[in-house]
Amino acid sequence: MKTPLGWAADRWTLSPRVLRWATTFALVMGVLIVLGGGIVRVTGSGLGCPTWPECEAGSLTTTPQLGIHGLIEYSNRMITGLLEVAVACVIIAARLQKPRVRSITRLAWSQFWLVVANAIVGGLSVLAKLNPYIVAFHFIMAMALLTTIALTWHRVHEQHGRPREVRPAARSLSWLTLAVTFLLICTGTVATGSGPHSGQAEDGTPVQRMAVDWLAATWVHGLLAGATLVLGVLLLVILRTPGEKLARERAGFFLAAVLVQGAIGVIQAVTGLPDVFVILHVVGASLVWVGAVRLVLDVQPGLFPSVQLTQAPAQSPRARATLR
Repeated sequence: MKTPLGWAADRWTLSPRVLRWATTFALVMGVLIVLGGGIVRVTGSGLGCPTWPECEAGSLTTTPQLGIHGLIEYSNRMITGLLEVAVACVIIAARLQKPRVRSITRLAWSQFWLVVANAIVGGLSVLAKLNPYIVAFHFIMAMALLTTIALTWHRVHEQHGRPREVRPAARSLSWLTLAVTFLLICTGTVATGSGPHSGQAEDGTPVQRMAVDWLAATWVHGLLAGATLVLGVLLLVILRTPGEKLARERAGFFLAAVLVQGAIGVIQAVTGLPDVFVILHVVGASLVWVGAVRLVLDVQPGLFPSVQLTQAPAQSPRARATLR
């Protein structure tokens, strides 16, 4: 039995350029959903919509009675809708390629299921009155979604024709950097979940915090940030041969992202955690993570090779149009 996408693939073809634009759209929306979550947290709007999947009992949308917090939380839910549209674009564009690359289609569908799973976790966090452990898991799930989006983006953007001989030491360091970056993000959720920006509403509604010493969590987070910075510098020093040029460029981007993120972290720490810097730090975390994922992909080109997409004529005699 043919699916609707299979039926459409028999009739139309989308060019590789459309697929590349779709993956870029999904990547941007993946970062924006993290931005939206940061705004919800620092404005104390986590319970702006007091229930889920409705915003409040009897209404799927926010109401005037919920005020600005309801508007902020509902807007964040709408960003999730835009993310779903972006992922749908990737799925459709991947399926309508000629020839079809099944691995890209699977990656696109993995994005869809992760969006659904993360939306459910987000809903559970509301029903659990912003339990900090569920909220932290919600953020980790967002990083998992960004991982699949970054993998898809990497596969469909051409990176052929450049020598890619990277030494084993750099490959090992790239994996270590990814692992330390993951720990850095995890400790960041602990520092946030135990600190003053745990999502408490401005009306004083108590919100549970993690039973962890905030200063200790912050120090551990800072030490891991320093370790990540050192690893980035080491990679930049090691990657110096012509065959490692692309990997060196990726290491440079990652190091720049870590430096900016570290500067934001220091500024927010010494200025009393102003909202704008907390939001920037949350968004910076997503960029650092994407940078770490892409670093591994480009330091180890055989791990997850990009695909050379080509525009081929539709094979079905029923094909009627080609969108280029």
